Amino acid sequence: MTHRQVLEALSGLLLGMFVSMLASTVVSTSLPVIIHDLDGNQTAFTWVVTATLLTTAISTPIWGKLADLTNRKVLFQLAIVIFVLATAAAGFSTSPEMLIAFRAVQGLGAGGLAALSQVLMADIISPRERGRYMGLFGAVMAVATIGGPLLGGVITDAWGWRWNFFVAVPFAVLALILVQATLHVPVRPKKKTSIDYIGIVLLSVAVSMLLIWVTNAGTATQGDWSDLANNDWWSLNSVLMVGGAILAAVLFIIVELRSKEPLIPLTLFRNRTFTLSVIASIATGIAMFGASVFLSQYMQLARGATPTEAGLMTIPMIGGLLVASIGVGALVTKYGRWKPYLIVGSVLLIAGSSLLSTIHYDTNFLLVSIYMFLLGAGVGMTMQNLVLVVQNTTRPEEIGVASSGVTFFRSLGGTIGVSVMGAALAARVIDLVADRKDDIATALMSLGDKAPYWGEQLQSGALPKVSEMPEALRIVFEDIYANGISHSFLIAVPFAVISLLAIVFLPNKSLTTMTTAERLQASEADLATVSVPEAMATLTATGSVRVVDGAERRGGDANAR
Repeated sequence: MTHRQVLEALSGLLLGMFVSMLASTVVSTSLPVIIHDLDGNQTAFTWVVTATLLTTAISTPIWGKLADLTNRKVLFQLAIVIFVLATAAAGFSTSPEMLIAFRAVQGLGAGGLAALSQVLMADIISPRERGRYMGLFGAVMAVATIGGPLLGGVITDAWGWRWNFFVAVPFAVLALILVQATLHVPVRPKKKTSIDYIGIVLLSVAVSMLLIWVTNAGTATQGDWSDLANNDWWSLNSVLMVGGAILAAVLFIIVELRSKEPLIPLTLFRNRTFTLSVIASIATGIAMFGASVFLSQYMQLARGATPTEAGLMTIPMIGGLLVASIGVGALVTKYGRWKPYLIVGSVLLIAGSSLLSTIHYDTNFLLVSIYMFLLGAGVGMTMQNLVLVVQNTTRPEEIGVASSGVTFFRSLGGTIGVSVMGAALAARVIDLVADRKDDIATALMSLGDKAPYWGEQLQSGALPKVSEMPEALRIVFEDIYANGISHSFLIAVPFAVISLLAIVFLPNKSLTTMTTAERLQASEADLATVSVPEAMATLTATGSVRVVDGAERRGGDANAR
């Protein structure tokens, strides 16, 4: 395919990814407002985010498996439809529970868009050339991630937060039309489809129980009639949840080993590149999703910003992601080297996470911007390239499950990371409020007639709207939330260190110049490189291959094959 043909084919994929990112990021700056209006608390805030990430993580390997079994283009279009319908429905939510439910359905479509875009890209572009085109994906993600919060903030301030959920619909319709008109993938032979339903159920149970436990653990409820209502770390509830998650995970592994068409073929873990990339992707997911969620919360709850201002204030992180993604993608294509950029990216993840764990409500914003830029650059260098190196070493028949496998563990890492960070933030805020109850009481007393109103607001347990608080009270809560959010970023640091170690030990294999479709055709036609010495000896003896100047040439009897 020519460069122009590739760009035409990618236009629908890029717009589909843009729809996915826009629908996710457009609500990021307005989430504090949404949760406040729906009378939700910090746990509800966390679950609005993790519900989408959870279903995205669970559905990603399912979409990837289906991509190896059936029409990938139709699957991508179906994912767009599911995603946008659920997004639009979320705009009619009247409670946090209703919003969480629609966001969970939204994640089902997001999993398909994340997995299938990578698989379809591998169908039409070789790994060596894919670097510069992945830069386009990074640019689209950056534009959506910059424009989404800004647009969401403006919409929230002008027309209300519900319109944030409707803005993606026209883009989705255009994406469906473009995909149908421009994306032409090679016809794949039909094969009998066998879906691992038991594996899907067991994976869902294992991940869900783990996340529910992580979100609620450490919050013991006083005076409950049953130990099952007690979520203390060593309560009966915790033992049952963790034990159930472990049991479901073990059963999932057993089912996958026996399944004819496993959801995640465990044989992939024999590939060192795949295993190490999965480990590294977990840290990338924690950094990416954790930063997008809690930086917006930091701007509004710790610095008193409006949704629009919060969108503007997170631009440095997106700028880092944009510059790193496009720049590194072009360098990978030009020179064919990828490992140095991954190592630098993982170092930047460690630096960004560590520095963000030191921020306060009054930290110089220039410093905060530098910290965000470093974290964004780290994500931009590692996220797409980890999928690239896996696709480069995976058998073409397993490109779908391998690509979705890395994306799955990145989403899973992000989901667990956001849950853990959210739980740590909630626990930290509760402790800090208790420690500073005298300061809060003094601030309330200074409010005069307004003291009873603000006292009721604080006792309701709902997420406060810090920007609307009187100055005496606002300063106390800005300090509390800044402390809690910076504490939660500290959780990402050890995972970033593990990611660096995994990347250091990745085999440094050269990128192939064949697309997935070409590799499949070569394999079927027996034109793939022969690597077994015995086979080479046989072919040479029959005259079907002769070596000229160190290069293999076909010759001899035309029927020797």
